[in-house]
Amino acid sequence: MEELDTLKTIAGNPGAYLRDLKRERETLLGYVCTYTPEEIILAAGVHPVRLFGTQDDISLADAHLQSYCCSLVRGVLEDVLRGNLDVLDGAVFPHSCDSIQRLSDLWRLNTDFPFFADVVLPVTLNRESSRQYMIDVLKRFRGALETWLGRDISDRDLRQGIETCNGIRTLLATLYRIRSDNPRAISGRDLHAIVKASMIMRRQDLLALLPAVVEAAGERGTATGTEDRKRLVLTGSICNHPDLYDIIEDAGGIVVGDDLCTGSRYFEGMIDEGGDPIEVLAKRYMERPLCPAKHRSLTTRADHIIRVARSNRADGVVFLLLKFCDPHAFDYPCIKEALDREDIPSTLIEVEAQLAEGQVRTRLETFIAML
Repeated sequence: MEELDTLKTIAGNPGAYLRDLKRERETLLGYVCTYTPEEIILAAGVHPVRLFGTQDDISLADAHLQSYCCSLVRGVLEDVLRGNLDVLDGAVFPHSCDSIQRLSDLWRLNTDFPFFADVVLPVTLNRESSRQYMIDVLKRFRGALETWLGRDISDRDLRQGIETCNGIRTLLATLYRIRSDNPRAISGRDLHAIVKASMIMRRQDLLALLPAVVEAAGERGTATGTEDRKRLVLTGSICNHPDLYDIIEDAGGIVVGDDLCTGSRYFEGMIDEGGDPIEVLAKRYMERPLCPAKHRSLTTRADHIIRVARSNRADGVVFLLLKFCDPHAFDYPCIKEALDREDIPSTLIEVEAQLAEGQVRTRLETFIAML
């Protein structure tokens, strides 16, 4: 399918796609966290690009970061120091963890891109003061972009950005529902590529292309042919390993849902297209499914993952823990305890930029066999 092939090509080689955009004089802003307000970037006429970090050996970044920083942070810094991100015009850093905050400092000190922004959103999201603070941060970010570009970002521009992102989120959520109902409708590897490409591709082009992919997946019917496979939900931070889906399927499992920032956390949470655009944006970022870097209650994360597992009729949950990711490492014991109380089996798989395929395969085969 031509549309799917386009998305897979972009996901497989983001650099080539971004160089093409740069030749078309696009302004590109990199970001490293799904709490980056893409809607405001789009409203400014700028193209937001998720940075995933190099999967090659890391050498230059080691002069600036401790070896116990996660491979995402080290990989992104390595990319920029090598000149692999020279197509960018700047970057946006929400404060999602201490390592990202340090990456922000190192980026600013070691690059000379024309734009840089720290977007320090509130951590506690269950108070009125947090909502006001969120609104103020979004307004400041809007103002920083206006100053850099030398033009106003109108409410109309913001509503257009919201509408575009809502359209993409709706289509991605539909794809996830189709795969949960019929895992044969679209492969896990292909769904991974679609979500990754959605964070890289020009959003209006993506919005025009996705409906054909969704329609093709929906036309594959409801007969799954996967009744003998164990249904799994993935949770964690990022997953940049499409091979993982093949390993799970080879072991007799199938991924039917996730709670990943390179998955459902990227697109869940629609925005009201009426009202003040900054206020409705703030509402979405306050209420969307959160990661361990944010807080609403002691059980918010666990309750959400249980809901994801139940709604997708999952037989088990797989935690993908990016090595040295402290927020998710601290998160894991409480969530595992909650899953155990609900009799939902789970396992922890530690991953790095380069996947230790043999070890991961053995762990997953054992877990699925136990299910």
